[in-house]
Amino acid sequence: MNTLEQAQHIAQRHSDLGIGTPPAVAEASRGLAGSEPFQAALLAARLLGFLEHDAQCVATAWEAQTLRTGRFELDDWPCEPMDFGVPLSHPKPFPPCPQRLGLYAVLPDAEWVSRMVDLGVPTVQLRFKSEDTAAVEREVRAAVKALQGSQSLLFINDHWQAAIDAGAYGVHLGQEDMQAAPLARIRAAGLRLGLSSHGYAEMLQAAQHGPSYLALGAVFPTTLKRMATAPQGVGRLHMYASLMRHMSLVAIGGIDLHSLPAVMQSGVGSVAFVRAITAATDVAASVNQLRACMIQTS
Repeated sequence: MNTLEQAQHIAQRHSDLGIGTPPAVAEASRGLAGSEPFQAALLAARLLGFLEHDAQCVATAWEAQTLRTGRFELDDWPCEPMDFGVPLSHPKPFPPCPQRLGLYAVLPDAEWVSRMVDLGVPTVQLRFKSEDTAAVEREVRAAVKALQGSQSLLFINDHWQAAIDAGAYGVHLGQEDMQAAPLARIRAAGLRLGLSSHGYAEMLQAAQHGPSYLALGAVFPTTLKRMATAPQGVGRLHMYASLMRHMSLVAIGGIDLHSLPAVMQSGVGSVAFVRAITAATDVAASVNQLRACMIQTS
């Protein structure tokens, strides 16, 4: 097989990883260079719709896998941390959190946090959007107070200083916030850290910080926020979860009761829900159904 035939074989074999309309072969073939495995894997990843920085990660890992095993196997999508350069340990990791965080409710205010704690939801995140510093501090303190005496774990989205001041369990940061936040200060305060990722390049970057957990998404389309990347889909989620299996993982993005079994089969230890809970007609029933489904399919 030549490079194009190898790439087409890989793309066909792993068609469940494809997103969107594949580019024309001539366009996808531009700028190919390097070893045979690298070129074929890069072209295949492009044909599957991977963003260029993610396609480069796949190609580099496939080349490393080939050197490690001594053979170029077209059917074996790379999933070993060593081939991607993923550290299995960190010199200064954030404090660990449970490998299986379970049902993870992402909530708009402290009142919602309190409702979820009363329902026994194991992990909650306060995603309170406000430019009012005093209002943020009040909501964070109220959310922390709502967890007193419970077994639930609370992560604060973005507002790391308020989380430190209030003694929250952890902080969740997006990719842009991760670049700006003083991670060493958050770690020194003893808080857990969750980081968002949307594909291989962001996963690898996040892993370099030794986070407590890694969020993988968005799995499905979501209307809650404008996403810079297309939904990843269940096929890619399986590959991401396999690669990062040594970490605590949270799947997020457009997941509901119908899609939950397929998501759980990927091996993630937690699934985050927003509208499946906050927009439910019967919130308690929805929470119970989601928890039961997670237990049955884990």
